[in-house]
Amino acid sequence: MTHTILVVDDETRLADVLTAALEDFGYRAIAAESATDALAILDRERIDLVLTDLRLPGMDGRTLMREVRRRWPDIPVVMITAFAAVRDAVELVKEGAFDYIAKPFEIDDVAATIGRALRLSEVVRDNERLRTELEGRYSFENLIGNSPPFRRVIEQVTEVCETRATVMLNGESGTGKEVVARAIHFNSPRRKRPFIAVNCAAIPEALLESELFGHVKGAFTGALANRVGRFAAADGGTLFLDEIGDMPIAIQAKLLRVIQERSFEPVGGNQSQTVDVRIITATHKDLRQAVATNQFREDLYYRLNVFPIQLPALRERREDIAILAAHFLRQLAESVGKRVIGFTPGALSAMSAYSWPGNIRELQNCVERAVIVAKSPTIDAPDLPRDLFDVPTRQRELDDLPHDLDAELEHIERRFIIEALRRTDGKQVLAAQLLGIAERSLWHRIKKLDIKVNRRVAE
Repeated sequence: MTHTILVVDDETRLADVLTAALEDFGYRAIAAESATDALAILDRERIDLVLTDLRLPGMDGRTLMREVRRRWPDIPVVMITAFAAVRDAVELVKEGAFDYIAKPFEIDDVAATIGRALRLSEVVRDNERLRTELEGRYSFENLIGNSPPFRRVIEQVTEVCETRATVMLNGESGTGKEVVARAIHFNSPRRKRPFIAVNCAAIPEALLESELFGHVKGAFTGALANRVGRFAAADGGTLFLDEIGDMPIAIQAKLLRVIQERSFEPVGGNQSQTVDVRIITATHKDLRQAVATNQFREDLYYRLNVFPIQLPALRERREDIAILAAHFLRQLAESVGKRVIGFTPGALSAMSAYSWPGNIRELQNCVERAVIVAKSPTIDAPDLPRDLFDVPTRQRELDDLPHDLDAELEHIERRFIIEALRRTDGKQVLAAQLLGIAERSLWHRIKKLDIKVNRRVAE
């Protein structure tokens, strides 16, 4: 894209030289002899940068810069000034001008300054676009569901997002706790500040303290430089502590102090850092039981459980299954480039009858695999994983037998892998592609689940 530069200078000869030179550098350049003319051009044309002399007849360059910043804040302004007026130009930079160029100047220096200004402007616009997309993605409208249990969740998010309250999200794995946490953040006064997520169960205890609070150089073996922790990175924003129930007791004590005093010391440091961080936690565990068995600090529990939100399991909001499946279908069909537009009544019936032990995450995974194998624009029951298609048998298993979630998920994973291997005649490369995972990851899972594979059969 060719950038358009507006050159504002009442010295016609200098303006002509600048516009011609800028066009040689690949820009489109427009000249204006006064600030009034410049504002008229800005009103009717897309301008990417204003290059203006400080001394202009009538409205001067300072006033023009202020007006541009007020009406078109995304357009950078570069000032041209005589050497004697450099002090004025420095003050203008403090007021919002991108930079200044002192006369006499080299045209290469002008082009370099304009290039820096345009690059920075594009970065700012990209960041704003991404921020807007994130806010849209995590708006209330994108908390998808219309069932009474989920409407209650949305009501609670609405109640708490504008406050500073600490929130605890409770629910089974895969119920969308991080999505809700992000919705709270991006609909709060902190939306323009960072949202930092930490999975407390995924980081070894020896590293978690440093991950949260940072460390100073030499604090321990391997600490070769200072490191900023997640609390400092989230300053002014939101820190989401997922799987808080798995946080070691020793680190729980330090977290409690941060909440109480709003300050902390990095590992190996002796200087306190003050932070303003909103904390949202999530867990699938019963923390009351963990407190009773001394696995979780009681004082920390009450500090974190200020505003609890219980996320319902998908089997408790079956009315939302079809809505969520349609949402995932639109996303996934577009990403894989297939024209798949809906589900047959049989497929919807099978999905609605299934218990979804993996909740929304499992549903999304199911729709993704169905999109891959579907041969027509409408997903039918045979396109679904066998666990869903064989609903009566599966439902009887769930109703009649005691089981734990890990065993059930392992059983589901085994059947998915066996079905993929059967469909691909035992070719693990093709089976991995069908399942949407890496071949090495599939090999590890086959070994872990003790699946016997030959060219035609897996069992």
